[in-house]
Amino acid sequence: MFKTFKRSLLCLALVAGAAQAELPAGYKMVLLTENFPPFNMAVDDKNFARDDGIDGISAEIVREMFKRAKIDYSLSLRFPWDRLYKLTQEKPNYGLFSTTRTPEREATFKWVGPLGKTAWVLAAAPNSGITVKDLKDAGKYKIGAYKNNAVTQSLESQGVPLIIALRDQENAKKLERGQIDLWATDDPAGRYMARQEGVSGLRIVLRLNEAELYLALNKETPDEVVKRLQQALDQMRAEGFIDDITKNYL
Repeated sequence: MFKTFKRSLLCLALVAGAAQAELPAGYKMVLLTENFPPFNMAVDDKNFARDDGIDGISAEIVREMFKRAKIDYSLSLRFPWDRLYKLTQEKPNYGLFSTTRTPEREATFKWVGPLGKTAWVLAAAPNSGITVKDLKDAGKYKIGAYKNNAVTQSLESQGVPLIIALRDQENAKKLERGQIDLWATDDPAGRYMARQEGVSGLRIVLRLNEAELYLALNKETPDEVVKRLQQALDQMRAEGFIDDITKNYL
């Protein structure tokens, strides 16, 4: 009887430990993001912001997710994306959102999500008259893209020639001035950014695919952190929190 009782206590302890293991004392994550509206953006539209100065669908989801998971963090919005991406690859306990999860990136990070959905598109200026049947057909045009963006990486892996910009917003103006014919970007983020630059009426001439946005974590992030965050996000989704936040922006 006593041995059975001890085994039961041990089982309960193991279950409790599996449910929520301890993290190192003072554990804190460093979260990075960029201007990628409506998912994450600076309240004042600048290229640097911290904590409450950052807004957007993913930003609100991530804040709530960390609160429920009881994990401390700092949050900053910076520029350029290429630098944030490399920092997250190199620095333990760093995280980056909103990051498209692709086969090319799968082994580079640990993942929590999805936070939302986006589409990869080729956009043309309102009065360009350009039409394309497929990606091969689009290759005869000058295509602008954003350094180390997921759609950029995908197109480069397929050998598509691109004109690279350090800020995706630059491509909206380039399109308007005729410096590029097509803009490889995300939708709805691309249209949102274009409107912020005073460019409206973009035409989506080709939808390449749809993708999901995640929180990408440095590969050395403890599995317990990944588990807690994913559980919190799954709970939020079941409660309708994700849908409610998304509707507030779109």
